[in-house]
Amino acid sequence: MDAPDLPPWLELTADPTAGTVVVSGADARSRADLFGLLAQALDLPEWFGRNWDALADCLLDRDEARPLALRVDDAEQLLADEPPAQFATLLQLCDDVWSHGRYPFRLVLRTTGERLPALYRRVATARA
Repeated sequence: MDAPDLPPWLELTADPTAGTVVVSGADARSRADLFGLLAQALDLPEWFGRNWDALADCLLDRDEARPLALRVDDAEQLLADEPPAQFATLLQLCDDVWSHGRYPFRLVLRTTGERLPALYRRVATARA
């Protein structure tokens, strides 16, 4: 399936080997769950306020001089218990990190092959 108009920092895939830091979308159905998982997986600083602005600050100010490829498995469940605008906020935050961060950033949303078309639609809707 061809990726319809995805930004360069975003990959949708069924490939189980994509990404370097992995979190589970099934465990990140809410913002609170996502922030908790990212705090642990990315070893975010103590001052991380567990909100979108604090996450952006942490990702933009990373000290590690290396690219970051964050993979979300079961991505169709990511922020599923939140209003759709929250998923859109996450995608906008990732775009900002990619555009303004010191080091390369990529978000990999991974799901099964049969769920991939629905994930493409969800991303397209969130980016519209």
